[in-house]
Amino acid sequence: MEPQPPEIMLQFCKAMADESRLKIVGLLSTAEHSVQQLASMLALKEPTVSHHLAVLKQLDLVRMLADGNFRWYRLNDEMLGKISRAVFSRDSIARLAVSAAAGGAERKVLDNFVAGDRLLEIPVSYKKRLVILRWLIAFFEPDNSYTESQVNAILKLHHHDCATLRREMIGCGMLARDKGIYRRRPESGWRTLGG
Repeated sequence: MEPQPPEIMLQFCKAMADESRLKIVGLLSTAEHSVQQLASMLALKEPTVSHHLAVLKQLDLVRMLADGNFRWYRLNDEMLGKISRAVFSRDSIARLAVSAAAGGAERKVLDNFVAGDRLLEIPVSYKKRLVILRWLIAFFEPDNSYTESQVNAILKLHHHDCATLRREMIGCGMLARDKGIYRRRPESGWRTLGG
């Protein structure tokens, strides 16, 4: 089973949390280099560069090509694109935003009811439905106005029953409707379990 976006993002951020690794990725994005060349350019010891390359290779961000006694390293553009799509897609960011603020129970709801960018079913439980609605509202920009057809189009990307989801979001105070125009409301106006 492939790692899911939250795990990929965590691994990617850990790998990129080191200045030397960032510099190595930058250098490898322009050309192939050997450990010796990287060590010289970065004023680091070769074992240190090898360690950083091993971390990057674990994510498959770096590929190695053996050429006699030399090992040439290059950036794996394909994997970088794959990580970018998995981690930085609107869906992943929305899900991570909710997950970051959510406790274990809310994360479990998302894991049980959402697969990729699709809502598997609308939860019957009000508490679980609120978690799903918070996930869905992240797909709406706070400063944008939406027609009903635009709201429906966004919601249909995630579940076929856009009318129910739209009504629920209005009912919970997440979306405001005025003369056929919808706007995302500030979170302070959303209804919660107690509200």
